[in-house]
Amino acid sequence: MTWDDLDARLDRVPGTVSAYAGRLDAAATWTRLPDATHYAASTMKVGVLAALHRAAEAGTLDLDAPVPVRNSFDSALPDTPRFACARHYDNDDAVWERVGGTATLRWLAHRMIVRSSNLATNLVIGHVGLPAVAEVWTLAGARHAVTGRGIEDFAARDAGVTNLVTAADLAALLAALATGATRPGPLASPAGCAAMLDVLFAQEHREDLAAGLPPGTRIAHKNGWVRGVRHGAGVVFPADAPPYAVVVCTTTDLADGGPSGEGAEDDACQLIADVSAAVWAARHDLRSDG
Repeated sequence: MTWDDLDARLDRVPGTVSAYAGRLDAAATWTRLPDATHYAASTMKVGVLAALHRAAEAGTLDLDAPVPVRNSFDSALPDTPRFACARHYDNDDAVWERVGGTATLRWLAHRMIVRSSNLATNLVIGHVGLPAVAEVWTLAGARHAVTGRGIEDFAARDAGVTNLVTAADLAALLAALATGATRPGPLASPAGCAAMLDVLFAQEHREDLAAGLPPGTRIAHKNGWVRGVRHGAGVVFPADAPPYAVVVCTTTDLADGGPSGEGAEDDACQLIADVSAAVWAARHDLRSDG
């Protein structure tokens, strides 16, 4: 399948599909609407992860010190009552079982990524702050990404405070984590970047980007989904080619899917897997600036 063939297929998808594919040390080989903004869903958690490790390296917090696990958070909208997460809307009972007790920030960050726990995400944001997440996007060279609020902060959402990503910005952030390089300076130390990649390698939701790769292929990735939105963003490490970033962001209505939208979700996952497979097939031909 050529890039033109892939574009033609995506042209037929109802909605907006953005994509980025390219080696980490070169300009993108193929993009599609790379600067179109999408609701971030859980892909914003990569920025939160980076902000946490930066704070630890700056000495402002200890990743291994226990912190209280409470389901109560400050809204990003000033003068608004605190909000809470809904357990049925989360993906990780393990964090909820700690409510009223303690957990380390390192453990919470791990659950935030590998199980995409919303409760863990808001707890981490409470310790690092949203400005630190914004700084991560800036350091990575992102141009449009915004992390304006925590998960399920509905008062802020209804007031227009949102979380946005683009395919290009997600690729820039992941490349910064994988290489440790950003223009103003490194996003984190080599050890910090390696630790974050290890968490992304451990991702347990593997039904989109990873599903398009041969079994056993190493991919450090994060996905995100809400009704009508499905994203996958990762760095693939082939054994026979240089690593590359692949990102697919979809804001679509791919199928009727019944009352809960399961069919649409399956179609979106398959679309992302198919794009991932096409980029994998072209891994030897991705552009190199060398």
